[in-house]
Amino acid sequence: MLQSELEAADVPYVIIDTDAETVLELNGQGVEAICGDPEKEQVLEAANISAAQALVTDVSDTGNIPVILTAKELQENLRIISVAENKQDAEYHRYAGADRVIRPRQALGNALGSRATLPITQKLLQTVELSDEFNISEFRVEQDSELAGQTLAELNLKERIGVTVIGVWSNGKFISAPGPEVRIEENTFLLVAGSYEALTEVTTQTVSPKLSGNDQVIVAGYGVVGQSTVETLEENGISPTVIDMNDDDERVDVVGDITDRDTFLRAGIEETRFVVLAVDDDSTTMYATVAIKESAPNTEMIARANSIENTAKLYRAGAQYVLSLSTVTGRMLSSVLLKDEEILTLETQFDIVRTSAPELGGETLQGAAIRDRTGATVVAIERDGELLTNPEPDLRMREDDRFIVTGSNTVINNFTQTFK
Repeated sequence: MLQSELEAADVPYVIIDTDAETVLELNGQGVEAICGDPEKEQVLEAANISAAQALVTDVSDTGNIPVILTAKELQENLRIISVAENKQDAEYHRYAGADRVIRPRQALGNALGSRATLPITQKLLQTVELSDEFNISEFRVEQDSELAGQTLAELNLKERIGVTVIGVWSNGKFISAPGPEVRIEENTFLLVAGSYEALTEVTTQTVSPKLSGNDQVIVAGYGVVGQSTVETLEENGISPTVIDMNDDDERVDVVGDITDRDTFLRAGIEETRFVVLAVDDDSTTMYATVAIKESAPNTEMIARANSIENTAKLYRAGAQYVLSLSTVTGRMLSSVLLKDEEILTLETQFDIVRTSAPELGGETLQGAAIRDRTGATVVAIERDGELLTNPEPDLRMREDDRFIVTGSNTVINNFTQTFK
């Protein structure tokens, strides 16, 4: 994901990898990549470190430290961003010289835990607050909920609650600024804008009344992601059952392999509302997803993926919500590296971005045909310290405006490439 963001922003980059086959594959795709050990001075020099604005290192928690030290030896003022798993390693990276350390596994676990928390507590945990009266949040419409099966015209959310549906994500397809004829089926994701109170009201209408009162959650996998998931759940009064292969931690309730049906039976899968699959192996997650769908069809699955390419496969296998580590990492790094672009949320199916678009200066929204040309939706415009929400088609834009834009990753990149 980071590659596409850098390319859209026209930022040149070089990838260093120790695997020759990976480098050849990247070169074949037109990506500039070199084979070598990034902790070696000659390798960083071959990557033209003297001309670099920043270096991102994601080797491993221990492997990042020599890379940071070598880079600082060659370019003392170079900006270095590292990726760490836990808090202690993040501190070590800073001591070694990293200017910024991100922890995407912790953020991923928090997002997975929040997904299970919202339907149970009906409490909004993650919203993008742009002003006191204008927030953006994403909701998944559950089976038999009040919204499921109706068109946006029938729901009339603007008049009834005071919110605007600015995007719909269903079956892997993104619909920008959906029309009144769009029907909201179960497992559809809605991107909704409005006041915090109004969004809270939407929450109650996306939850299935049949499952009300069931707060049983299983977390499978107790690594960094699983621990962060459990922490988020417990902070909101939910005590999950934890499954892991190892019994090193007393917080693990059931020791076993999640590809073994008996493991989930011992964890009480038949009475469980959500299973959060937080294991560090996509093939295992896919297997477990299929097995749970067969043995406990009423249990909803929230899944971690390592590779973004496996997200669609996990949805096909039966998961209700999937978030990939590569997506979270890419969004976090993009927000740090790109000066003119700020990604406002990590965990949604949609990208929500604050960005500049000087090419739009002097044009009206209608005249620029932003949605027709890029697929993106301009939700709001920041101008002179004010937030212009739901801007009118005849609004004339300025070069110094900041835009709040939503869409899929591809759509946002189209916007960036078109109007930068």
